[in-house]
Amino acid sequence: MGSDEAQQLLLSESRDHSQIINEKSDLQRRRPRRGGASETEINLQEQNGAQNPLHDQCMTEKQEAEFHFRPVFLYLAAYLGTGTLCFFLTSYQIEGIKTNGFLDALYFCVVTMTTVGYGDLVPNSPLAKLLACIYVFTGIALGGLILSKAADYIVEKQEIFIVEAICKAENFGVEEIAEELGTNKSKYKFVLAASTFCVHMIVGTVFLCFVENLDFVDALYCVCSTVTTLGYGDKSFSTTIGRTFAVFWILSSTICLAQSFAYLAELYTDDRQRSLAKMVLTRKLSPLDLEAADLDGDKAVSAAEFVVYKLKEMGKINQEDISAVMEIFRKLDCDHSGTLTESDIRNSEF
Repeated sequence: MGSDEAQQLLLSESRDHSQIINEKSDLQRRRPRRGGASETEINLQEQNGAQNPLHDQCMTEKQEAEFHFRPVFLYLAAYLGTGTLCFFLTSYQIEGIKTNGFLDALYFCVVTMTTVGYGDLVPNSPLAKLLACIYVFTGIALGGLILSKAADYIVEKQEIFIVEAICKAENFGVEEIAEELGTNKSKYKFVLAASTFCVHMIVGTVFLCFVENLDFVDALYCVCSTVTTLGYGDKSFSTTIGRTFAVFWILSSTICLAQSFAYLAELYTDDRQRSLAKMVLTRKLSPLDLEAADLDGDKAVSAAEFVVYKLKEMGKINQEDISAVMEIFRKLDCDHSGTLTESDIRNSEF
């Protein structure tokens, strides 16, 4: 019965979809030309006025990202501002290569928060050392969370443009673009994060060569020790312009490297999940599979039971999820008919 109902539902949906397409085609054939407008212009107007699922998806993600990005920026600014003020007031208790009092305090905050720790500026009093200890631990927790959210915002905002550029070259439509984005989202996020990291490496190396007067090997060595937060300290930013650049470059480059590795792990996990799903969907069924898929024990497997069994086998859901959903269904099914109706929903509200 469940299989017949599923087939009837699919057939009815297919007929409805075909009917809608035919009606739309008839309407387009009967539509008169208005104001000398060409058929191409009319079609373009219809496409612009039609619902674009990719556009809606992008707008939703963009709105969510923008909603979270402003408080993230404020938290980061407040955190760096507080630390800069504290270390500026205790600047006489910090020794090392100094340029400008305020800039050195901000530079020290960034180097401490990202755990780079060059050693060109170090606290030399109990108070300054205690402030540095507190700041570095809160920086690892709070700063890492804030910067990762900021990086996610940038990646989510840019990945759609990469997919559109690729799909436009292959003449894909909006549905294909949306499908491509959902299927290979991890890959595009990794490619973008890795590309951004490479740009940071190149910019940092060139800057150290021309501004800090380091040779190419020393500049690359300083860049690598910085982005990996090793911070040996023998090579660092020692000029006013260099430290101004370092405040922004260290923050962005270290988080880009972390995000690249995170997206690489996500890409590997997604590939394994897709391989598992492909194996589950292509393997032959056995009588034992039918017995395991028969949830209600009626010696027949309905479409719903088959879908649930395959989702469990692919690891998409587990028995606890199914039990929780079935418990909600039983509570809503007031008349115990095995189906939900409007009366069941109304009765469940009282």
